[in-house]
Amino acid sequence: MAQHHSSHAGESHGSAGSYMVGFILSVILTAGAFGLVMAGVLTGENALLAISGLALVQIVVHLVFFLHMNTSSEQRWNVLAFGFTVMTAVILIGGTLWVLHNVAMNMMSR
Repeated sequence: MAQHHSSHAGESHGSAGSYMVGFILSVILTAGAFGLVMAGVLTGENALLAISGLALVQIVVHLVFFLHMNTSSEQRWNVLAFGFTVMTAVILIGGTLWVLHNVAMNMMSR
C-alpha cells in the first residue's frame, strides 16, 4: 500500500539553514540571560528588565524561525489567532494583578 503525501497550500516550512539560525539565536539569547544573572552584571529591577527584554526577543525568534509566522496572506489567520491569544493573556494576567493589588490595598487600610 503506497502512502501519498499531499502538499498543503500556503504552508511554509523552513530550511535547515533557517532552523540553524533560529537555534543559534536562541542559544545566544539564553546564554546572554544566564550570563547576566551569573556574572551579577545587573541586579534588581535592571536585571529583571534586561532578562524580560531578552525573553521577548527570544519569543519573536521562535515565532519567526520555528513557527514560521510572518505577515504573508497565508499566515493571516495564524497571526490573528496569536494576537487574540496574547490579548487574552494580557487581560487575564493584568486583571488578576489589578484585582490582587486592590485587595491588598483595601486589606492594609483597615
